Amino acid sequence: MGEDEIKPGATAVDISPNKDGGVLKEIICPSTGESPLPGDRVTVHYVGKLTDGSQFDSSRDRGEMFNFNLGKGEVIKGWDIGVATMKIGERSTLFIKSDYGYGPTGSPPRIPGGATLVFDVELFAFVGEDITKEKDGGVVKRVFVAGQGYETPNDGASVVCDVKGSCNSTVFDERSVEFELGEGRAINLPKGLELGLEKMKLEETAELTLSSDYGFGENGWSDKGIEPHSQLKYEVTLKSFEQSKESWQLDAGEKLTQAKLLKDKGTKFFKNGMYEIADSRYIKVIDFLEHEIALQGDEEVERKELLKAGRLNAALCKLKVGDFIGAKDLCTKVLEENTESAKAWFRRGESYYALNDWENAKADFAQTLVLESDNKAAKNKIALCEQEIKKYKKKEKKTFANMFDRFAAMDSKKEAEDLLREDPLKDISEWESSQTSVQPSTDVNSIAVGGDVSMNMDIDQAIREDKVNGSDQD
Repeated sequence: MGEDEIKPGATAVDISPNKDGGVLKEIICPSTGESPLPGDRVTVHYVGKLTDGSQFDSSRDRGEMFNFNLGKGEVIKGWDIGVATMKIGERSTLFIKSDYGYGPTGSPPRIPGGATLVFDVELFAFVGEDITKEKDGGVVKRVFVAGQGYETPNDGASVVCDVKGSCNSTVFDERSVEFELGEGRAINLPKGLELGLEKMKLEETAELTLSSDYGFGENGWSDKGIEPHSQLKYEVTLKSFEQSKESWQLDAGEKLTQAKLLKDKGTKFFKNGMYEIADSRYIKVIDFLEHEIALQGDEEVERKELLKAGRLNAALCKLKVGDFIGAKDLCTKVLEENTESAKAWFRRGESYYALNDWENAKADFAQTLVLESDNKAAKNKIALCEQEIKKYKKKEKKTFANMFDRFAAMDSKKEAEDLLREDPLKDISEWESSQTSVQPSTDVNSIAVGGDVSMNMDIDQAIREDKVNGSDQD
């Protein structure tokens, strides 16, 4: 070992899981508070060196902090172990042997195989993992107790879990529940909690922070004292679960059976005003049947009828919850396969109407009347469309009239300004008169000016005099 070799100090501690000396940590600047949890997104600065002192990487030199999700294998194992022990504001040196670093192959050309790495790491921040599809921060998850295995519950899985909900540090809901994932709102569990369960492993305990949109939204939960637009926190432990079979795990006949059960469930939830749950059950009907091609005869006829019902019912649910584009697209799917569906024309017309596309809405309601001439709702909707179209055209006409008036006023103003520019001296009455030795120019367009100019003559007189004085020139 060379004299300049970087070595752990006397205060270095072995933090490797097996206490094999694979990761040693030496605190440079201590701190207090919480440490990050697995899955948290951490923010650090670091400088990486080999034990001979040669530097191979530095976020500080780049002037850019480094972010990663802790415990997800996004960095070398020694980092996941070391950073998990740090606190915000702490700065430590990690000595990481190759088994916890880049192994026998290294990371050429800067890191040779079998190298021990020395990292100067400072932890600046950590936040829970955003598990929403849109990454809008609506559901943030932090793992308190790691789960077992790799499987997580899927939509429709039967789950048993303990939940404790709090709002502004006050617990409002604490119970053990058993339900089918996707139907939690029927027992007052918000959709954000169900989303969290889909990301949890068996016997895992996690904290879920839900924004209002993933909690109880604008309605709140008055019986429990939850105000509208409240942020919530849930501590959840997944005790057990039984997976629901996915579409690819079922044969054609089983898919048809499951689709009928799901349709009945959707109808039950719809009748109880639980439109989002009903929608999710109808969407599963579509998922099971949309691409199935193995059925024949009466079963194929039944598949088509169930698929159409699933789409139309899901479209109705989406109209109820304000997803008008989703409703329109589902009705269009029905009409691509069956143009004789009056319900599809009518519900797509309602979607267009809600989207302020009254011309297309009117056309769809008119097509509804072609199929059902006594449909009073369609007749009323056509009248409403005509009223909206008339109001829009009137407003448009007024808008354009006002716009043309503004253009005319602008043109008049411009003409007046042009006239002023044609005679730039017309507003000059007199300057102080004095004698001048400047001689008249022979060019009427370039009257020379020098010293004091006698300006109590008008410009036309000056031009006439120039012409007279220049009349003898060739």
